[in-house]
Amino acid sequence: MREHDMSSSSQVTPNRIARRTVRIEWGDCDPAGIVYFPRYFAIFDSCTAGAFEAVGAPKPWLIQHYGIIGFPIVDVRGSFHLPSRFGEDVVVETQITEWGRSSFKVRHRLLKGDALGAEGHEVRVWSGKDPQNPGRLKGLAVPEEIKVRFQLPSPL
Repeated sequence: MREHDMSSSSQVTPNRIARRTVRIEWGDCDPAGIVYFPRYFAIFDSCTAGAFEAVGAPKPWLIQHYGIIGFPIVDVRGSFHLPSRFGEDVVVETQITEWGRSSFKVRHRLLKGDALGAEGHEVRVWSGKDPQNPGRLKGLAVPEEIKVRFQLPSPL
């Protein structure tokens, strides 16, 4: 999937749902012409980063400002209801459904028109270098200001 003008098509509504339009590209599809299932997880990963960007916290800024490495996935699952095909535009709704101290849960809903095409669920950990062992990652507390950003109406 090539990210084309995705930043301009992202928005966050007051109920904390980020919406992103994604075009299904040729490289996303298997020989049957439908999205190869691992590509949905790549789309969802991009939409998680897009949700942070939509609240004014793009991933490069988070890394620089907070000194984190990122927020890797520690659990992921998906369900697939309708096939998506090359050239289709789909809308992915992304919502952080729960904040923990250092982890958060994300839900994705991929919509084809009004129909649910696929769903994804992630558990991610706000991570930095372990000061005791710099070669390892360590879960860090998610800053409250980040959590609050997802509770605000869209700045757009």
